[in-house]
Amino acid sequence: MISYFYEDTDFQFKGKTRNNRWLKLVAESEIRRIGNISIIFCSDNYILDINQKFLQHDYFTDIITFNYNEADKLHGDLFISIDSVRENAIEYGSEFTEELDRVMVHGVLHLIGYDDHTSKDQAEMRRKENYYISLKELV
Repeated sequence: MISYFYEDTDFQFKGKTRNNRWLKLVAESEIRRIGNISIIFCSDNYILDINQKFLQHDYFTDIITFNYNEADKLHGDLFISIDSVRENAIEYGSEFTEELDRVMVHGVLHLIGYDDHTSKDQAEMRRKENYYISLKELV
């Protein structure tokens, strides 16, 4: 089950049912199942506080993923800074909704086991993101 929460933001996510079907498709395509995933939309300051408290990182980011998986079942928390997603959309010349989709699927890919520490990993992650974003139109 995917649940949606809001912390320190006025943003309201629309299209939860379609989004849930899409992320389920992503998981199943990677031979995984959706367990309990919380998507927490928040502000830059909120995610900075999470980053400092739990990861000892002193910088803003668009997403932080906490993985609580059990075997092939995906469980986790995805903290998504709406402020950073908006800024990224401007920086990369994309629509806000596309950038939000990219960040959400990025978090799910982390839960699946993909990493982005090396340039090779980043390229693979971007390829997967693009592929799964293209599939969202099918759900």
